[in-house]
Amino acid sequence: MRVSALGFGAMGMSEFYGPSDDAASRSLLQEVVERGVTLIDTADMYGQGHNEQLIGDLLKMKPHMHLSGQLKISTKCGIERSGASSSSRRINNTPSYIRASCEGSLKRLGVDRIDLYYIHRVDPEVNIEDTMGCLAELVREGKIAHVGLCEVSAKTLERAHRVHPVAALQTEYSLWSREVEQDILPTANKLGIGFVAYSPLGRGFLTGRLKSRSDLAVGDFRLSNPRFEEQNLSHNLRLLESIQHVAENYGVTRGQVALAWLLAQGPCIVPIPGTRRSSYLQENLGALTVSLSSEDLKFLGEAMTSTEVRGARYGSAGMQGIDA
Repeated sequence: MRVSALGFGAMGMSEFYGPSDDAASRSLLQEVVERGVTLIDTADMYGQGHNEQLIGDLLKMKPHMHLSGQLKISTKCGIERSGASSSSRRINNTPSYIRASCEGSLKRLGVDRIDLYYIHRVDPEVNIEDTMGCLAELVREGKIAHVGLCEVSAKTLERAHRVHPVAALQTEYSLWSREVEQDILPTANKLGIGFVAYSPLGRGFLTGRLKSRSDLAVGDFRLSNPRFEEQNLSHNLRLLESIQHVAENYGVTRGQVALAWLLAQGPCIVPIPGTRRSSYLQENLGALTVSLSSEDLKFLGEAMTSTEVRGARYGSAGMQGIDA
């Protein structure tokens, strides 16, 4: 499965980052594909199906791009929501739930086959071999083309890959979230599994635009995220100094430096930054033209590890299903 160097994460068009506008989202999605992005990422739990419906609207407008393989859609299942709140959830990887979720996603997207279908989070009550067996059946039935996993350990990834090839692993990865470098990324590389990096801009933090909690809209989930708590945010802002230094030397933005650093970590890494603004989309794509020197890559890596990042990646609800 081959895609553009940068994909697009559509989650924020439905919830989590404050109010959004469907008409504006549809317009931006068209711009995304017109600018050459060939992977759009969504999930059934984003807006409880709303996000997939937005992508389905795009596919209705540009059916030829998906049918010809120019545009690939990835979606996910495995997080079962019981109410409007995103924290009202449980992890469910049972084969019956996976099958029902797949049918729902196919319908909302308006397609006969999903290009890349992820297990969003791992259910500790279900053996990964059983989960992969169900996904393998969906591949044989032609309902999905490729299998993906999210936020799994190296050991789980190896077990899963023995049952059926895993095309991609999606896990948070950025200059301030580098846990994957120890075991997970090397394992993915060894097995020939693509790595999709979500939150590559640290949920907007690495762009330097968020100076305080007052910059976040009402309803923005970052207000309850440990890294954005007042004391933690104040401390974490020091992390931006090294990025700003490099950005000034290259005449680019901090966000472009963060994405360029991530792209330089390996040929099979595909970051999926998301946005609701055309200007930010253009800025993100501009990172593809930024080539950081080996000295600057080393400087950024060392500078970001020398200052401790304060706060967990998620609160307790968000950590459910993360296979450490």
